[in-house]
Amino acid sequence: MEIRTDLAVESFSESDLPESVHRDIRGRAFRITEITIDDDSCLETLGKGKGRYVTLEGSSLSRFSDDYEDMAQELADELRRLVPDGEILVVGLGNNDITPDALGPQAASKVLATRHLRDELDSEEEEFLTSLRRVSSFAGGVLGQTGIETAEIVRAIVGELHPAGIIAVDALACSDISRLGTTIQLSDSGISPGSGVSNARKELSEKLFGIPVIAVGVPTVVDMHTIVRSLTGDQPGEELPNMMVTPRDIDRLTERASQLIAFGINLALQPSLTFEDVRGLY
Repeated sequence: MEIRTDLAVESFSESDLPESVHRDIRGRAFRITEITIDDDSCLETLGKGKGRYVTLEGSSLSRFSDDYEDMAQELADELRRLVPDGEILVVGLGNNDITPDALGPQAASKVLATRHLRDELDSEEEEFLTSLRRVSSFAGGVLGQTGIETAEIVRAIVGELHPAGIIAVDALACSDISRLGTTIQLSDSGISPGSGVSNARKELSEKLFGIPVIAVGVPTVVDMHTIVRSLTGDQPGEELPNMMVTPRDIDRLTERASQLIAFGINLALQPSLTFEDVRGLY
């Protein structure tokens, strides 16, 4: 039976890893699992190509934790290890009108855009501006809204702006119900929007754009067959229709998870800013 997941940590057994796959565990505010795949040998079977996949697991992201600052800082630290130097384009993937799919657009709207500032502010502020990395942010909707593949829009923007790298934020699917709304995945292998719900669009990747694409996502949906297996321990019958299920508090989860991701991106891209500086943006 098909198992739908975007998470690399769910694709590999903890006790039986292929020779090309390596696992590292660390973390303070989160339990962090980094899976490194040396080649594309798992691409056809598991849909995971060469690259690094970093999973940050904690408590529900729909609640504000006492460790929120530590979580944001640790997320920023992990992102810095993946993001190249230079100008960055942040892309929010998904449909802002559908709450479980709105993580990307909401996170992109909270990212500090700085690419235009040198042209907008006066000379007295130039010293401050030199400490800020050039960042642009974009969320263009989905194919059904625009008639244009997101990858085509992003390729046009990349051709105009020539950034050093892309951070793409998207809602994900998981197969373990305990990771629903509690997990953040980072990856330097790019992303295929909608792949976890069998609606894959053109991938956003270094192969397509010629620059690194860092994917950031949170699982907001899980399929019903997975829930049945989790509750009963049995495989659901083939006659049981499958569907994607989302948490009851999905509005709050999307809002707060997108804010945490934006915090992490802002801190990672703008190391001269403190947590209090970034908090003042919201």
